[in-house]
Amino acid sequence: MTTATRYPEFEVTGPPRELGRQIGEAMREQIRGFCACAMEHVNRTVSISMESAIDIAQQSLRFAEAYASEMVEELRGTAEGASVSLDEIMLLQVRNQLQPDDEGACTSLAAAGPRSRFVAQNWDNDPALDEFNVVITRKTAGKPAITTIGQAGLIAYIGFNDKGVGLCLNTLPAPSRRVGVPHYFIVRAILEAASLDEAVDAVRRAERAIPANVMLITPQGPADLEITIDDVQVLSSNDSSPVTHTNHCLHPNLLPINEEFPELIQSHDRIHRIGELLNTNGKGVSVEMVQQGLTDHQDHPRSICRHPNDEPPHGFWTTVFSVIIEPNERRMLITRGTPCNHPYELYEML
Repeated sequence: MTTATRYPEFEVTGPPRELGRQIGEAMREQIRGFCACAMEHVNRTVSISMESAIDIAQQSLRFAEAYASEMVEELRGTAEGASVSLDEIMLLQVRNQLQPDDEGACTSLAAAGPRSRFVAQNWDNDPALDEFNVVITRKTAGKPAITTIGQAGLIAYIGFNDKGVGLCLNTLPAPSRRVGVPHYFIVRAILEAASLDEAVDAVRRAERAIPANVMLITPQGPADLEITIDDVQVLSSNDSSPVTHTNHCLHPNLLPINEEFPELIQSHDRIHRIGELLNTNGKGVSVEMVQQGLTDHQDHPRSICRHPNDEPPHGFWTTVFSVIIEPNERRMLITRGTPCNHPYELYEML
């Protein structure tokens, strides 16, 4: 049997409720499957009852309504189109409030090279999520067009807009709380921004539940947002060197957090290694260099290109996909599987 090398692609248009309904109808199989296994996935690393999870989802819905009511309207449409409840759809949005390390042990970077401006990462997580991944282009009046790669049913994930903003995501171990604006709503607001300042404002105005790292390419250049529940710090590059990140704090103001939380899967080794691979002494980084770097196997299988191993509790994680985003060209290159042995396929916003 031939293994698929591309993810399903969809384009939806219209006001929020109709846009969501189109998503629900077009991706019904993936959404219903994701809803069915979401709590099983959560309980692989933490034990929580369905009743407690729904309570967190319902409380967080109130925060989401206050933050971006039109996004909630889209999810109402998604629930209607997929024939699932809003509670089920909200559980997908708050999964990372129920368990630690939900975004995965990812390696990400952003650069403004002589030929391209891009943001990229390896998305390391549970390979069981692969079958729910889809590429969606959303177009609605008064908002930037957005193309994302991620699990069907989420309000947003890794992707770019038609204003020159591209976004990747990393776990950032740091203090959290159970209830607040779900992280993916903040991601969507960043993807509706047209500048770095607007992206930072989208984070600051949210009462956040979890920490996260957001790697960006913007019209102002590459930047990384280290986000805690109380703060957001910006890391950037003043020359042609890339901004890189793995899964620990780098900003001086947040370094004490690293002493409180254990290192997530060789985070320090991976950021050192990606820095070595992309060191061009200020001459600029190309997409081809990034592709090569993301296939690196130093310290295999606990490497930038990650493969399953016996390490508890995350040994089953692998590089589910690798992505390179060029928002100015309105395109992404994505591997369906580890980039060392799967091709980068082109996805475009048309």
